[in-house]
Amino acid sequence: MGTASKRRTSLTLDAEALDQAKDLGINVSQVAEAALRQAVAEARRQQWLAENAEAFAAQSDWHDRHGHPLAEIMTAPGAGSWQG
Repeated sequence: MGTASKRRTSLTLDAEALDQAKDLGINVSQVAEAALRQAVAEARRQQWLAENAEAFAAQSDWHDRHGHPLAEIMTAPGAGSWQG
């Protein structure tokens, strides 16, 4: 992975939490960046799920009408290995 470009920004944070972080040597920029990356990843996940909800519903409906294509294998002797 290449070096990411950085951009200076301004944040408004709880003063007490910021002071405590400074006293403990916590790099607030790194914490904020990690939290932001996590929030972006979760937002993208939620967006993807919403965008594909219709396809998931169609697949579920198909399984309800036709059964799972591997149902016989999954319920056969030794099926426990399919359960994880």
